[in-house]
Amino acid sequence: MTDRIVLAYSGGLDTSVAIGWIAEATGAEVIAVAVDVGQGGESLETIRQRALDCGAVEAYVADARDEFATEYCMPALKANALYMDAYPLVSAVSRPVIVKHLVAAANKFGATTVSHGCTGKGNDQVRFEVGIQTLGPELKCIAPVRDLALTRDKAIAYAEARNLPIVTTKKNPFSIDQNVWGRAVETGFLEDIWNAPTKDVYDYTASPEFPPVADEVVITFKEGIPVAIDGHAVTPLQAIEQLNHRAGAQGVGRIDIVEDRLVGIKSREIYEAPGAMALIAAHKELENVTIEREQARFKKTVGQRWTELVYDGQWFSPLKRSLDTFIDDTQQYVSGEIRLELHGGRATVTGRRSDTALYDFNLATYDSGDTFDQSMARGFIEIFGLSSKVASGRDQRAAEGN
Repeated sequence: MTDRIVLAYSGGLDTSVAIGWIAEATGAEVIAVAVDVGQGGESLETIRQRALDCGAVEAYVADARDEFATEYCMPALKANALYMDAYPLVSAVSRPVIVKHLVAAANKFGATTVSHGCTGKGNDQVRFEVGIQTLGPELKCIAPVRDLALTRDKAIAYAEARNLPIVTTKKNPFSIDQNVWGRAVETGFLEDIWNAPTKDVYDYTASPEFPPVADEVVITFKEGIPVAIDGHAVTPLQAIEQLNHRAGAQGVGRIDIVEDRLVGIKSREIYEAPGAMALIAAHKELENVTIEREQARFKKTVGQRWTELVYDGQWFSPLKRSLDTFIDDTQQYVSGEIRLELHGGRATVTGRRSDTALYDFNLATYDSGDTFDQSMARGFIEIFGLSSKVASGRDQRAAEGN
């Protein structure tokens, strides 16, 4: 029986060429799997047909947009996941859902191997292969670019020689990965970290330099999840899509960062994530209103570790699963409304309202009606500073004895 290999298929040049390239190098039949995580562009049917025309024996397509938004983006939102305090895990959070469908396709079609289009110096090879070996430990992994010497020049020559139905003459200067949670751009002239991004780098966001009139939006959350925008009920996918449009029109969510990759190198990355960054800004502020102080402080530590695990391809790890449990518990009272002003590249919180708030106006006010007993403050300060006071006395005695 001929071996079968499942290929993560995007419809572009490299993965289209990889179908025949893998078949010739291994003698196996290739099954192309395309997963829609909100990246836009061509229809899944168009991509499916191209895969068949390029030599795939089967082409499996999955509309995973709602699944991705609900089961992958929302946990990232609840964790306020920003790698290096900036990057909302645009690519990292999409890999596990793609892996899930790759492994399911391998089981469905009897494949022994899963293939992806990653290079040997990026993070995604780790994310794909760690995920695949976790969900399908019996499966092998190959990467044509890394393992079978499939360079871009060879891909173009291969496609032209065989008249594959793919455009090969135009070479985009950038490497782009996008989904509904955001867009990642790298390579080309951006590799010189002194070079500023040019206008053609961006697609999800308008220039913030000359913004339209400020856009005010009210986001309603229930247990950490957006459930309405301006009073109209939304699914997680709809919330992200609507805020991508509205925040993107104001230039919100542009990120330019030199990033620490898992493989040990630093890489310059440009991201656009208007919906994600607006939602995270609103969610973080609602947490400020509703989560108890010590719990909130510890959640920042947990959220950072969660973010690092997901960035490093450990979505399916036991530690990440345990951290999910803690984070979900913290969201019990994260319900209410946040008002944001979207304008000129900024998403600014201008209002907060929650029935489960820990903010007590009568305790916080300095005006009449203040219910805070200020007479308690003196004793509290004495006790709070006692350990430092005792240590300071010891230091002074030691200094006098020298």
